Amino acid sequence: MTSTVPTAVHATDEPAAETPARPVTMFGPDFPFAYDEHLAHPAGLGRIPATEHGTEIAVIGGGLSGIVAAYELMKMGLKPVVYEADKIGGRLRTVGFDGVGDGLTAEMGAMRFPPSSTALQHYIDLAGLETRPFPNPLAPDTPSTVVDLKGESHYAETIDDLPQVYRDVAAAWNACLEEGADFSDMNQAIRERDAGRIREIWGRLVEKFDNQTFYGFLCDSEAFKSFRHREIFGQVGFGSGGWDTDFPNSILEILRVVYTEADDHHRGIVGGSQQLPLRLWERAPGKLVHWAPGTSLATLHADGTPRPAVTRLHRTAGDRITVTDATGAVRTYRAAVFTAQSWMLLSKIDCDDELLPIDHWTAVERTHYMESSKLFVPVDRPFWLDKDEETGRDVMSMTLTDRMTRGTYLLDDGPDRSAVICLSYTWCDDSLKWLPLSAGERLEVMLKSLREIYPKVDIRRHIIGDPVTVSWENEPYFMGAFKANLPGHYRYQRRLFTHFMQDRLPAGKRGLFLAGDDISWTAGWAEGAVQTALNAVWGVMHHLGGGTDPANPGPGDVYDEIAPVELPED
Repeated sequence: MTSTVPTAVHATDEPAAETPARPVTMFGPDFPFAYDEHLAHPAGLGRIPATEHGTEIAVIGGGLSGIVAAYELMKMGLKPVVYEADKIGGRLRTVGFDGVGDGLTAEMGAMRFPPSSTALQHYIDLAGLETRPFPNPLAPDTPSTVVDLKGESHYAETIDDLPQVYRDVAAAWNACLEEGADFSDMNQAIRERDAGRIREIWGRLVEKFDNQTFYGFLCDSEAFKSFRHREIFGQVGFGSGGWDTDFPNSILEILRVVYTEADDHHRGIVGGSQQLPLRLWERAPGKLVHWAPGTSLATLHADGTPRPAVTRLHRTAGDRITVTDATGAVRTYRAAVFTAQSWMLLSKIDCDDELLPIDHWTAVERTHYMESSKLFVPVDRPFWLDKDEETGRDVMSMTLTDRMTRGTYLLDDGPDRSAVICLSYTWCDDSLKWLPLSAGERLEVMLKSLREIYPKVDIRRHIIGDPVTVSWENEPYFMGAFKANLPGHYRYQRRLFTHFMQDRLPAGKRGLFLAGDDISWTAGWAEGAVQTALNAVWGVMHHLGGGTDPANPGPGDVYDEIAPVELPED
């Protein structure tokens, strides 16, 4: 269910009415650096020596992180060479429906973004894209929501329309966060960008909770002593819906989300999220060093396309990074940024052990990825807005259920146009249940589940094209939807995130920089992909002897002041 936490916090902690509250952003808690301010500063992200202008830098992976890194490196006067095994966009993947017009699309990967993703928003604005509210359960712009548990359905337009037990569960979640995780204090510190206070609170919580699961955190709370409450919370959750698939994960993963309101107030990109990396690929920046006006990432690549998949990575003389691609072409670089899914380094790419320190290899091997699946169908119109003659309610609603479909989302551009239904959005074990089934088989099971909830509605009658589906755990270049740390994984995550700080590494282990949302503290959020890309940009700049303007220090310049908590190894 949509969390009532933000409302509760605002009621007690907002400043006086004449002083508007600062917005919550993804400022920390692990590394409280103002990436949005760094991006907006007129001094830019930094400079490299003129002798390095035109130097080729490999960027492996053409998802959002890779494209952002390449874009910013190009602006500094470097020549990024992007390698992409599939298509530009990565898990920003927008697809159409064969034979269906009206511009209908389906978001197979990221489809909703919180306003707290302010560094991401910088690039959305740069690309000239528009956003609109995403129809999460019980969100203000969602016409109605149906919660269907144990064969009993409840229709709601706000949380007050649900039975009292649901409001009790929402209150229990608020109390659990407040009593167990200093929610109000942390939320306010993030609003105020008080790095010292954030580090004080978070340092204490990391030490306390690194070994605790999400479910264990709930069980330890007096507010959730009722198994029934925990069960309902797992099915219905907060923000975007049910969270029981996250129950085995570290509670630190969940706290990062709720502190920064990453799971609330979501918006979608009009026309599809994949437009963002595609537009950045084609965009000629207004301020360029070294390159002629009009230069873009596309114009720096032959035929305007990235290099193909990387098949081998190894170190060569002079601590260079040598890349072999699927055509057999071999190129050697002063530095490289690796943004693809980290398990690729273990399986799809033949890697030299010298690429990373052994502790970083261990961190990559221990990375835990969550499965996820979706299925979309195009329909003739948003029929769900029709009113039931007996009840006056919408005939169909955004749906949360314990049936196989779990989450069903209704997406339209107005009453007179065709529309799209995400019939099912599932995670982890729920996703694996779909894995052996074809798109057609999945569709039949989903329609059967929804028919039990909406016996009067003939969804099939409205379908106007074939379904499109994805199971990210079965995608050859992803092998999972995104990383989710398990208890005890904090130390591994810290190694991956801080890898851009390489001065303390042996000389033979420098020059390859890890980035991407699975390197970030907030995997699954595009903001994390952007932030780690900017870390890698600073790392490459520093590696080549460059630096930032004193008025706009980068993440590496202030690292020692705000470095993530370091837990003892012994």
